[in-house]
Amino acid sequence: MTDAPAPRELLRFLTCGSVDDGKSTLIGRLLYDSNQVLDDQVQALAADSKRFGTVVDGMDFALLVDGLQAEREQGITIDVAYRYFATNKRSFIVADTPGHEQYTRNMATGASTAALAVILVDARTGIATQTRRHAYIARLLGIRRFVLAINKMDLIDFDQTRFDAIVDTFNAFAEPLDLGEVAAIPVSALGGDNVCRPSERMAWYSGPTVLAHLEDVSLAAPTMAGFRLPVQLAVRPNADFRGFAGTVAGGGVAVGDPVTIEPGGLQSVISAIATADGALADALPGQAVTVQLADHIDVSRGDVIRHAAAPMQITDQAQVHLLWMSEDRLNPGRQYILKAGTRSAVAWVSELKYKVNINTLEHTAAKTLELNDIAVCNISIDRNIACDAYATCRETGGFILIDRFSFETVGAGMIDFALRRASNLTRQVLTVDKAARLEAMGQKPAVLWFTGLSGAGKSTVANRVEAKLHGMGRRTYMLDGDNVRFGLNRDLGFTDADRVENVRRIAEVAKLFADAGMIVLVSVISPFRSERDMARALLPEGEFFEIHVDASLETCEARDPKGLYARARRGEIENFTGISSPYEAPLNPDLKLDTAALEVDAAADRVIGLLDRNA
Repeated sequence: MTDAPAPRELLRFLTCGSVDDGKSTLIGRLLYDSNQVLDDQVQALAADSKRFGTVVDGMDFALLVDGLQAEREQGITIDVAYRYFATNKRSFIVADTPGHEQYTRNMATGASTAALAVILVDARTGIATQTRRHAYIARLLGIRRFVLAINKMDLIDFDQTRFDAIVDTFNAFAEPLDLGEVAAIPVSALGGDNVCRPSERMAWYSGPTVLAHLEDVSLAAPTMAGFRLPVQLAVRPNADFRGFAGTVAGGGVAVGDPVTIEPGGLQSVISAIATADGALADALPGQAVTVQLADHIDVSRGDVIRHAAAPMQITDQAQVHLLWMSEDRLNPGRQYILKAGTRSAVAWVSELKYKVNINTLEHTAAKTLELNDIAVCNISIDRNIACDAYATCRETGGFILIDRFSFETVGAGMIDFALRRASNLTRQVLTVDKAARLEAMGQKPAVLWFTGLSGAGKSTVANRVEAKLHGMGRRTYMLDGDNVRFGLNRDLGFTDADRVENVRRIAEVAKLFADAGMIVLVSVISPFRSERDMARALLPEGEFFEIHVDASLETCEARDPKGLYARARRGEIENFTGISSPYEAPLNPDLKLDTAALEVDAAADRVIGLLDRNA
């Protein structure tokens, strides 16, 4: 009986670079020349090349990878295409990622699990902006091994001088990035030169082929943070078994190891490790396991089980690198869903420090981020999370941001380090608490949030409501949007980012007044649903009421009590809501007032009725 052969080492890599640099063709050639393509696939490729191919005579190897109909028709890569192949030395999973700027998010997805990046460059055009962007993103995502494949050498007559010039340009860009290992290889993916076999047409190049380099490159594991198990599921099939399932990140773990459950800090010992194939004495990174603990501890999805000797950062604020992946711009202060490992929370950019000019690597000031911008910023999170620096552990140092309404993934972030400012603070316990203040007030607090276009009648109705409440002996305070801008918010303009911050500040002040037991009337356009929802989330259930003071744009313009619409139409006011800046009307307000049909007193009575019904 002979021993089973040892499993081949696995290398995950991606191909990236600017559009039409030949990424899919290179992968197709790798598969074809390494005998990974079956006879029937070769026949299908020949037929598809005639129908969809961009090659005048011969087979279009890109079609082995570009599976989407739109990709075949346009000759581009849109989605991330994954392919598996193996040689006698090593197994491979390759991600073919798109080059178009609008699909940069797909490239980041492919890079997030890769250990090596093959960056293709068209020998005719040289280093492009997208080449630099992909190299920068790959470095951010922890890749430390690169192949600079300078493709289409056949179209420049295999000119060594041109090759050397492109390599020098890339090295000058890469030096401050500290990319790690960079192997520059001249190739013609279409002709197969230096892909799997050495090129007879480039005798001046004596280095390895692309395949030879992929087979031999060292895959020494980077320094990891230690054992981490982000808990995906608490497993309780019966009364005798209680385990916690997840995929091991960081280092390994063994039965008997002391562990800590974060972010709570509870401690225990691993008593058993179970898998679908049976019990294990230990587990390694990448394995899906269910661990049991020696103690009965409350552990749930989103918690992280770590080795007791490998501490994590527990924080609600961090400095991060952020790749913005949405056509809707980032506005600091706007709340998003943060998903880090198996934990979800609400987060926002609290400070946008700078964005990176991808061509020069210069740091430039920014108040917002556009599609594909890369920035360094501080984020705040609505609760403590357990995390590591991304450079230490990808799985516990990376996160994505998700829009709260569309559920689109809008950003990908890498944690640099936790900010300690929050850990230096302790919430002061007050002798006179909210309950005592409410008893003294003799009323239930509330925030009446009046939203609508300029001229809809928000301040007029709110002012009448407050007058009536005051006459009834209720304790009130009104926060009018214009009045607040004379003081607290006098430093803010009317860009989307400033409007977000304007509403955030007003919401926090309203929360303090409500905590004091007051009925707070807020009259502010607050054009974005996200920020109105943020204001609601600050208060307990039943204390926040969104009141849509509704009037058509035509009605508001006809009233134009401040002459603002006329000035906006003349271009004298930028970012004017309803004209040059959007207004997102409430979808389900607690009360809607049509001020074109209602008198002020009648509208005010409806608001007081809403308040009384919820008292």
